[in-house]
Amino acid sequence: MTQDTVSRLAAAIGFAGLALAPLSPAAAEDGLAAVATIKPVQSLAAAVMGDRGSPHLLIRGAASPHVYSFRPSDAEALQQADIVFWVGPALETFLVDPLVALAEETRRVTLAEAPGVTLLAYREGGPFAAHDHAGEGEDHGHDTDHAHDHGHEHDGHDHDHDHDHDHAHHDDHGHDHGVMDMHLWLDPDNAAAMVAQIRADLTAVDPAHEAAYAARAEAVTARLQELEAELQAMLAPVRDRPFIVFHDAYQYLEHAFDLTVVGSLTVSPDRQPGAARVAEIRRTLAESGAVCVFAEPQFEPRLVEMLVAGTNVRSGVLDPLGADLEPGPALYFTLMRRNAEALVDCLSQPG
Repeated sequence: MTQDTVSRLAAAIGFAGLALAPLSPAAAEDGLAAVATIKPVQSLAAAVMGDRGSPHLLIRGAASPHVYSFRPSDAEALQQADIVFWVGPALETFLVDPLVALAEETRRVTLAEAPGVTLLAYREGGPFAAHDHAGEGEDHGHDTDHAHDHGHEHDGHDHDHDHDHDHAHHDDHGHDHGVMDMHLWLDPDNAAAMVAQIRADLTAVDPAHEAAYAARAEAVTARLQELEAELQAMLAPVRDRPFIVFHDAYQYLEHAFDLTVVGSLTVSPDRQPGAARVAEIRRTLAESGAVCVFAEPQFEPRLVEMLVAGTNVRSGVLDPLGADLEPGPALYFTLMRRNAEALVDCLSQPG
């Protein structure tokens, strides 16, 4: 490794001691060396890769892409990778500079740009916290058509969703992903589009195993369709029951299953809301008839506990990432089922 490469590694992760620790040979001798950022992405990629290898996971345990710190071991995996799977710069901002410094020639798969993925704009104002878009993304030259029209409407909460799978967002009209919600994997339709993109890119870097990738992607897509039908039936009884989420990370779940989210405590989970925001949410609780407020396992639950204290509003936990789940092909399906179970458990209880 050249001294210039070492310097770029150290600068990318802010770890000067890396210059004393040369990188070891690639771990994947017979398979592919892959990297994935978050557990849901790693899960889908691992399912398609199969015996060709399991992607190195960057964000482990209960860590969040909102507050993630790069490690030397991640720099090693990134430099050795044949392929990198991420949602995109608006979510995994921490990865933008390391990709340039460590993996400039590596195939990088931006799943937010996969054909067939539906992107939704962040909601702002009133019960939804206002967003600070400065530095939240780059202009990637994509427009989005986001209608998921289930044909259901709730009082004051128009769901205008359409599951006709017409997710044209590659019209190239110049859309800034910085204003888009990047928690896109929480819609199984988006997960299926991600699987198709993962298969295509794996085939591009490893064409000798094209048939195996295609077969596994087809099997995963069939499982995603079964999962969606299962969750539709599970969540149907609680569709009209309003609830508030910790941060606005669940609108893809909401749109896919026609749920009734009426507000969020904070836009960015690494920033605690101020007194005015808390007062706004208290008003929303009173006016919306919300029956649940959901915390997240990655962040301090005391705010949620404070909000529901002395009220009939219940609390639960939703997890967009699978904080305590074991990484691997099964994680995505476990994550989605567990969130559905948490919603049903909290929303179906009598007031």
